Amino acid sequence: MGKHNKQFTGKKKTNNDRRRHRDDKFDVDKYSDEESPSYAPENFPCPLGMWDLEHCDPKKCSGRKLGRLGYVKTLRLQQRFSGLILSPMGVKCVSPQDREIVGEHGVAVIDCSWARLEDTPFSRMRGGHPRLLPYLVATNPINYGKPCTLSCVEAYAAAFYITGYKELGEILLKKFKWGHTFYEVNEELLEKYAKCKDSADVVAAQKEYLEQLEVEHNKPKQDLTDIDMDLEHCNPNRRVGELPPSDSSDDSEEEEDDDEEEKERGEKNEKEEEEEEESEEQHSAEECNKRDSACGGTDKGESPQSKPHKGTSTSPT
Repeated sequence: MGKHNKQFTGKKKTNNDRRRHRDDKFDVDKYSDEESPSYAPENFPCPLGMWDLEHCDPKKCSGRKLGRLGYVKTLRLQQRFSGLILSPMGVKCVSPQDREIVGEHGVAVIDCSWARLEDTPFSRMRGGHPRLLPYLVATNPINYGKPCTLSCVEAYAAAFYITGYKELGEILLKKFKWGHTFYEVNEELLEKYAKCKDSADVVAAQKEYLEQLEVEHNKPKQDLTDIDMDLEHCNPNRRVGELPPSDSSDDSEEEEDDDEEEKERGEKNEKEEEEEEESEEQHSAEECNKRDSACGGTDKGESPQSKPHKGTSTSPT
């Protein structure tokens, strides 16, 4: 009995040592600085494998780029991989339950064309832990916006996020200009999957999300051509009750300015008319004086009674 307890204690101690060693390898602080030696590919804490079937353009293949950078090791057909294998042949989804497998043995992907899945010899890619990825949306330039058509680097990043190694996925995504968009677009879903317990919970979370998408898709949309002409202000480009900001204050100020200008113009016209009347009266008075002078006007002190009547002529004495 004592011997059995001793063996059990020794096995438990070995497991604890392995777990401590794994946690030390995956210390996030070591990978926070891109310039640190720990950030180098040779110091990546777990192995990354890839079976390359050469279906894709090597210039556009994210898996080959990671291979050139030293992060991914290319596997031969029939070569066995002990870690998690992301394959359409899997029967279970990746879940947080796979964290130990990823930490100990890493992740492998199959680099093949989505259009040639039937020609892909999946049976020749051997491993003990094939897994499916749940519903996610691709953000790579080739399949942007398409669900379940992830590139190699997106598949690695998704597996790392779900199993609790989000920072390792970020290291790989940073090698691509568009890489940051994958976590940004799928953050809500990845968080849901990462909080699940096992593969069954991941499938349930995926189902719930897809049902929600279907409800939103089937939700009736507002028909902008259906206009109620009885409304006082009917504009199909705006929702009911949504009015543009009021400019009444500006309009009233402009009206006041116009009234003042019109008043000033009126006063000016009246003044000009008065001046014209005065000038006309003065001009008519001058004309009268000229006519009087031409007819022999009155001298100083001459009374009006001394003026001759019409028809009489006068001559000097």
